[in-house]
Amino acid sequence: MRILLAEDDSVLADGLTRSLRQSGYATDCVRNGEEADAALSVQDFDLLILDLGLPKMSGLEVLRRLRARNSMLPVLILTAADSVEQRVKGLDLGADDYMAKPFALSELEARVRALTRRGAGGGSALIKHGPLVYDQVGRSAYINEQMLDLSARELGLLEVLLQRSGRLVSKEQLVDHLCEWGEEVSYNAIEVYVHRLRKKIEVGGVRIVTVRGLGYCLEKFLEAPPPGPTMPPAPSAG
Repeated sequence: MRILLAEDDSVLADGLTRSLRQSGYATDCVRNGEEADAALSVQDFDLLILDLGLPKMSGLEVLRRLRARNSMLPVLILTAADSVEQRVKGLDLGADDYMAKPFALSELEARVRALTRRGAGGGSALIKHGPLVYDQVGRSAYINEQMLDLSARELGLLEVLLQRSGRLVSKEQLVDHLCEWGEEVSYNAIEVYVHRLRKKIEVGGVRIVTVRGLGYCLEKFLEAPPPGPTMPPAPSAG
């Protein structure tokens, strides 16, 4: 999951960025509204955390432009505790949630988890795929109730593929969702991550299909049909 944080308070921005990265989110940070608008125009993110009091361009204007581009990106707005009018305007412009400063970091992280799940089209913390279960809150994966030993990058890769189960995901899309600005991650590295993850989940019958030259797809898991009624043996002749 990739998050854009738009916050001009350097102390708060640095603290939130560290916390989100420790929770497994690729997090990019901008310090003014113009940078936020430019980033949102050219890059795909899974969540925007948006301070409304940004310099150069207000957070409300950033949000207005985002929705004018018909983007459905989940947005969590941050506001001063007494700015009720701004919070109302933000929600009316299409924000999904808001938090008033100061706030508890644990609550912000819980709201981030809820919004990223909602943006991925699901409300449950658990994503199930046959015998594979991925816990989005605990960031852990299990096959047949046995925890898998996955690196942070492998967990991120699995999450992206699970949320797009049955659909093709290109290497470029994987880089966009897993990597922050400035990270040098090659397509060859993506192939290595996929290879490692594939070895760990195929033991449970979960397959990552490679479409040569295009990308990867987590194969839909088809449950075995229930056994049909047993037919009685045909009567013997004579």
